[in-house]
Amino acid sequence: MDAMKLVIVGAAGRMGRTLVRVVAETPGVRVSAAVERTGSIALGSDCGELAGAGHAGITITEDLDAALAGADGVIDFTAPAFSVALAALAARRGLVHVIGTTGLGPANEAAIGEAARGGARVVKSGNMSLGVNLLAVLVEQAARALGPDLFDIEILEMHHRHKVDAPSGTALLLGEAAATGRGVDLSEASVRVRDGHTGAREAGTIGFATLRGGSVIGEHSVVLAGEGERIELVHRAEDRAIFARGAVRAALWANAQAPGLYSMRDVLGLAR
Repeated sequence: MDAMKLVIVGAAGRMGRTLVRVVAETPGVRVSAAVERTGSIALGSDCGELAGAGHAGITITEDLDAALAGADGVIDFTAPAFSVALAALAARRGLVHVIGTTGLGPANEAAIGEAARGGARVVKSGNMSLGVNLLAVLVEQAARALGPDLFDIEILEMHHRHKVDAPSGTALLLGEAAATGRGVDLSEASVRVRDGHTGAREAGTIGFATLRGGSVIGEHSVVLAGEGERIELVHRAEDRAIFARGAVRAALWANAQAPGLYSMRDVLGLAR
């Protein structure tokens, strides 16, 4: 069987270069095109050489339409507006669209859902790591078993100084898992900021704390704090390649699926 042809967008960025390397070493997939924004100094470069994966024979281009022609799928760790536009293009061509973009708002989510209904096979997650998505399942189970009358839930995350959104997509993914376990709406239960005289902690809320600094790839802790005991569920990302490997696995899985919107839980066979 022919290898799945994947387009890497943002190919010159940290995740883009990592994706090029991971695809190069993964059986069953190959990079068919690499895309960067207009004006990027990487345009015209060989994507494999730029990624440290050796000569690939794929020149980085700004022509997205040409890049998508003949492709089977596209992997996207970019920005919300671009991901929405790309989802529409993927729908028209019936492509697999793996979205690792974070910071998506309700309107972005709705547009991506529409693209999935229009013919794209979309796998979207706030974190593509297999370990993080397993952690989310454990968080949901713990939140369901340990009710708000007994345990408070706090989510702590730290990322590198360059990250632009907070809380991170992963923190929100874990928060959604906790909210699902508790049977509440995260938008109503979450506490994002504490400053000044806040009063006692409101029972049943899900707190978020955000740290930024240095070169930390990603660390997340979900703390369930009860009277006289505390449970911590922790994930530490030590290599950006874990996200790329998850995204490539998602692309291969989605290539055999019907059009629709999927999550990494579906990919792992852990969907509710």
